Amino acid sequence: MKNFKTLFLLIFFFIVSCSKKEDHPYTFYYWKTKLKLDSEEKKALDKSTIPYLYTRFFDVDKVNGKFQPVAVITKDHSFKTDKQIVPTVFITNQTMLGISADEIKFLAESIHLLIQKKAEEYQLKTNNEIQIDCDWTAGTRNDYFKFLKELKKISGKEITCTLRLHQVKDKKQTGIPPVEKVYLMCYSTSSPLENSDKNSILDANILKSYLSKMEEYPIKKVEVALPIYSWGIVTNHLGKHKLINALSKRDLENPNFKKISDHQIEVLKDGFYFGGYLNKGFKIKVEEISEDQLDDVIQFLQKKIPHFTIIYYQLDSKFVSDRKF
Repeated sequence: MKNFKTLFLLIFFFIVSCSKKEDHPYTFYYWKTKLKLDSEEKKALDKSTIPYLYTRFFDVDKVNGKFQPVAVITKDHSFKTDKQIVPTVFITNQTMLGISADEIKFLAESIHLLIQKKAEEYQLKTNNEIQIDCDWTAGTRNDYFKFLKELKKISGKEITCTLRLHQVKDKKQTGIPPVEKVYLMCYSTSSPLENSDKNSILDANILKSYLSKMEEYPIKKVEVALPIYSWGIVTNHLGKHKLINALSKRDLENPNFKKISDHQIEVLKDGFYFGGYLNKGFKIKVEEISEDQLDDVIQFLQKKIPHFTIIYYQLDSKFVSDRKF
């Protein structure tokens, strides 16, 4: 009996140790157009355990055949941090469609110069990395990869890029980017504008199916981006949807709303809500990410990626004030 108890305890502790979520170093993405920090955001950033803040500088799109920087950052006096800034640039996939070799060089030079200009103008302490975020496809992969190489040559920096779930699953079609480190984006698992009972920000089952062979991905330096944001999906009488960013369940506590489920309400009275006009009968579904959802994904990833840091998306007082990091 004694030996049986000992064996039982050993098996129990083995199972617990295998399923335990490890502590991972972490920091945040900063994705607002105006750089500013309130007290909650500063407190969360100061507590983070990586000396970097991944900061979106601007987007790049192609408008009327011309490359355009979109929503370039500005800075408020409240933005003060000891963290090193990692400049991050989002590039639309259409920017890479039909791009010539000369345009690739021009784009790389322009992005590098604008990053330098903004870093100097706002006295931002940048590190030696530039992160590019692009949802490239099989049709744009070759030119996008040439662009990454050109940006590295022009800037002399370490160029890294984001990696979406479909780019892991379909790596033969979408290719392997010419970088030494990627950031796995573990969110946007489905479209919020589809009629679905799934959480479109993060559905663990969808993520696990896409990443079932993540351990075979040839780039071994992988960091993980996890969502802490929320939003509301409004459905009108015709079944059409629109998004309201940063909406939470708390925002749905209103006498003009009728609760349908734990995360969904129906509007009882026409009026202005959350910066827009909503009619009676419209429905709002809130999608949020719980600690249990994050823990589940982290435990899964620990089996696929030997070591990783976490970058939470994104640093906003609405998303960080009640979190245990």
